[in-house]
Formats: sequence, C-alpha cells, structure tokens
Amino acid sequence: MKKTLVSALATALVVGAASTTFAAANPFSDVPRDHWAYDAVTQLAADGVVEGYGDGTFRGDRNITRYEMAQMVAKAMAKGDMSASDRALVDRLAAEFADELNNLGVRVSNLERNADMVKWNGKLQYKYESLRPEGQAKDTTNEVKFRLEPKAEINDHWHAIARLDADLNVADDTGKDGKVTLKRAYVQGDYTNFQVRLGKMALLSSEGYQAPGSIVLDDNFSGAQVTFGSDLKATLEAGRYKGAFLDKDNLSERANYYGAKLNYEKNNFVAGAGYYHLKSKDIGSYTSNGKDSLNVWGVDLGYHFDKNSFLSGAYAHANKLDVDNKYKKSYQVTYAYKGADMMDKGSWGAYLSYRYLGGASVAATTDGAQFGTKGIEVGADYTPLKNVVLTGKYFNGKKLESGSNDKVQKLYGTVEFFF
Repeated sequence: MKKTLVSALATALVVGAASTTFAAANPFSDVPRDHWAYDAVTQLAADGVVEGYGDGTFRGDRNITRYEMAQMVAKAMAKGDMSASDRALVDRLAAEFADELNNLGVRVSNLERNADMVKWNGKLQYKYESLRPEGQAKDTTNEVKFRLEPKAEINDHWHAIARLDADLNVADDTGKDGKVTLKRAYVQGDYTNFQVRLGKMALLSSEGYQAPGSIVLDDNFSGAQVTFGSDLKATLEAGRYKGAFLDKDNLSERANYYGAKLNYEKNNFVAGAGYYHLKSKDIGSYTSNGKDSLNVWGVDLGYHFDKNSFLSGAYAHANKLDVDNKYKKSYQVTYAYKGADMMDKGSWGAYLSYRYLGGASVAATTDGAQFGTKGIEVGADYTPLKNVVLTGKYFNGKKLESGSNDKVQKLYGTVEFFF
C-alpha cells in the first residue's frame, strides 16, 4: 500500500523525533504550524532524515515510493543511539523493505554517507559600529565579514570543526589583517550525556547564552573542554588564552587558563555558576597583591514566563583586583521577548538590559555596552527572508572611572546572510 505523511511519522518514531519537546524551525512552506504532523516533520528535516524539494515544500500529501521510504529507513538505521524498542521498530521496517535496502544499500549507506561527511556552513555579514564617548570624536567602523565553518565526520562519535574569518574594511577595501584567520579548530566527541573538545574553541562563561551576551568571557581559547550531565551540566576546561583584559595592548603573553561551570535548565528555570582562573605575569600589575593570577566567579539565573518571555540576571566578581570594590564587579539584568530564527521568515525578537561591565569582565560581549561602562542597552533582530537576519543594538550609559561622569553611546547593526 502506498504511504504518505504517515511514513514520515513512522520514521520520526524511529529516530526519536516524535518525543522531542521543541521541534526545529520549519523548513517547509506547505507544513503550517497548526498541522498535526508539524513537530515530527520539522524535527525529521533537522535530523537529515527528510529533505523535501528544492522549492522549499514537503508535499506530504503525495504518495511516496518504496524507494523513498527505504531511503528514510536506511538513514534511521544509521542512528546509533536508539532504545531497544526503537531498534526493534527499525528491524521490522528493515525487514519490510529488505529488497529495496539490498538494492540501494551500498549507495545509501556508503556513497551518500561519504558525500555528507564534510558539511559547510557560513555567513556573509555587514557590520556597522559607532562608539560615541562624550567629549571625544566618534569612532565609526564599516566592516564586511566572510565566515566559513566546515564540520567533518571522523567516525560515529567524533567530528572535526573549524571557523575561518576574512574581514574587509569597507572604508578602504582592505582586510584587517590582509589574510584569512583561523578562529577555531577542534575535534569534538559526542556520547550520551558526555562531550569532549580538544583544540581551539569557544570560551564562554556560564551566562553567555543570555541576551545580550556574556559579562565575563566571550572569546576563544586553546586547550581541552569536557561537559557531562543532562539537566544539570558540568563543564571543565583548561588551556591557554590571549585576549582582552583591561588593556589589550598590555597583554604581551598568553595566560594560562582553567575554569569550571555548572548549568541547570529544566521546566521554566535556568541557572548557572562559574569559576575562571587566569595566570600571566602581565596580570600582576592589576592585582592588589602583585601576583600574576586573577580569579573571577559568577552566577546567573533566569525564568521563562512562557515560550516568548524570558527574564534573567547575572553577577560576577573579580577577586584581588587593584581597584575599589565597586569596580571589581560586573552584572546585568535582561528581559528578552521572542527571538529571530534565521530559518523562520518573519520571526523577530527584542531585549532590554541594564549592564555594568567592571573588572570582572575579562572579555565580555561588547556589541553594545563597553568595558568600564554602565547603562541601558536595547536590541532587536528580525528575519525578513529565510537565512537573512537584521540586528540592531543601542547603548546609552556612563564610564565607571572614579570621578568621571562622562556619557558613552554606541550604535551597532548587522545584516547577516547565512548559508
């Protein structure tokens, strides 16, 4: 008997998509959000089991052939982390489509799998920034960034991942460094409730997932990172770091780094805590005891009122920093509403945040608020077309310097084309 959308739903059960709490973004124009199969179909697309057609449609009411069903079964068979009941269902489907799998198995499981071993993602971004300190000339930049992010399969559990950036100054059509920069390059192993990364990777403090970003670390480091757990996740990382701390130009050496983070997310609550240690002889000039190490700890808490509204707060403190106590801290309070999804045309989001970036902000997110400032930051993003996202931010605040009442404003905007 010919099958239609029911076949896709059977495969969804096989790969576990039907039990997913939140479905992926809808890639198909003919599967509306209120369709009874919306969650399963969108998750199947995210898992790579179904691909749809070149015009962005799924055509779920069309009878599919046994050949097409066999392809979905073959992809489901390639899933390694299944329960016993799911594996039994796979075996029954494989028996039903044995002839087609025998005829297509080499091409489906080998040739097509090998063709998918390296996947390329990236973006082309135009960025505008205008920093406007009171009493000083404004500092404006116009920049184009081209980014490539390859991901190569090593085996069933391990992948090699990289990020390459090329930046162009629009004002004079010259590259910032005149070359392509390798920002990240690491291998990643994924197991049940366990992940390990080795190489140069993202360095993000525990509250970094919140809009408008991190108040402690938002950069890269070279080393090792291990994450384990489910609802409560623990991350341990160590390596070498070179980046922004108080004054970039004064950091001539890399700093030794290690950190520990806890993140909890269940139901409507999210919470986190982190400890970060940096050691370098350049740091000694900033610490109260003259030692060449800096310790920063931070906590964060958030609550989802519904699927659209999120209220969060974060606080961090730098120990033994040679400044007044009020300058050792960093914190932010943010209300975020919705959020733009690059795959969902018409989606949008906005946030309002009060940010205080003091001495604990080793390498904070500074698209709006700057290091050594405090004030209000607002932002919004919008997806006018699929894979095209517009972002705008505005910061209005003051410097934290003792005795200073100078105001600081910043405008930030990007247009991003994802591929």
